[in-house]
Amino acid sequence: MRLRHIEVFHAIMQVGTISGAAQVLHISQPAVTKVLQHCEQQLGMPLFERVRGKLYPKPEAHRLFAETEKLSRDLLGIRRLAASLKSRAVETVRLVSTPTVAISVLPQAMRAWRQDFPAARCELGTHHTSEIVNILRLGEADMALSLQDPGHPGIVAEALAQGVMTAIAPRGTWTDRQCRQPLTAQGLTGELIGHEDSDPLGAQVLAACEAQDIEPEFRTVVQTYQIARSLVEAGGGMAVVDPFTAASASPALVQCRPWAPEIPVQMYLLTASHAPLSHGARQLADCIARAARERLEGFA
Repeated sequence: MRLRHIEVFHAIMQVGTISGAAQVLHISQPAVTKVLQHCEQQLGMPLFERVRGKLYPKPEAHRLFAETEKLSRDLLGIRRLAASLKSRAVETVRLVSTPTVAISVLPQAMRAWRQDFPAARCELGTHHTSEIVNILRLGEADMALSLQDPGHPGIVAEALAQGVMTAIAPRGTWTDRQCRQPLTAQGLTGELIGHEDSDPLGAQVLAACEAQDIEPEFRTVVQTYQIARSLVEAGGGMAVVDPFTAASASPALVQCRPWAPEIPVQMYLLTASHAPLSHGARQLADCIARAARERLEGFA
């Protein structure tokens, strides 16, 4: 299939008609029909069933469409880059982050970065660390943020800030004196909010409980630390979360205590080993590091 074949095929699959594809591509209906016919001739098979003037994709068309979706996204990126170069706009920085870091640290960092890069384009997305590795390896992002070092040979992990796992509970749960002391597994009482079994930091908390012969009962289990924080702020129970989430909790609603035994938590900047950062991306990474450290210093 040639690029023009793919472009026309993709448009037909999206809108479902020859006329609609012609409008999307800003060409005539006969031109769309001609390209589609040539495409099918080159492939040696029909891609659509034609019934009373309507096109119905065959199974082979659906399989091809899944692959052309990737190419379509790449072409869109190329068009955006071309438009950026034409207007002499500065570079685009593509950043992905785990939800916890995105919510607790990125807003402050972005505000600081914008002072030096007011016209820059920044694309932000959230994914879990397992997905982030593939995104970086495929070149779909320039850098990423995570609380885990994936330990992948093609990924460089740079530590930006460090804190410790922290217990959070609705205000009024502990006395001021208790808040100055670490919380152990024996102190996990009342309604408890836990994390998925696949969460590495949550697994360390559970291991600490087991070492103290404590088996906490988590009746509420969440996917992200931010959800746990919101539940605690609403008075829904107690949780052990990362320090960045704890630091972003409302002091009027939440009390915090460091978890014992101490579990260090690092925030990592992840990049593909074969793709060095641009100047703008490096500056954004520095702003994120400062924002993360300031968040933890203010929290302490």
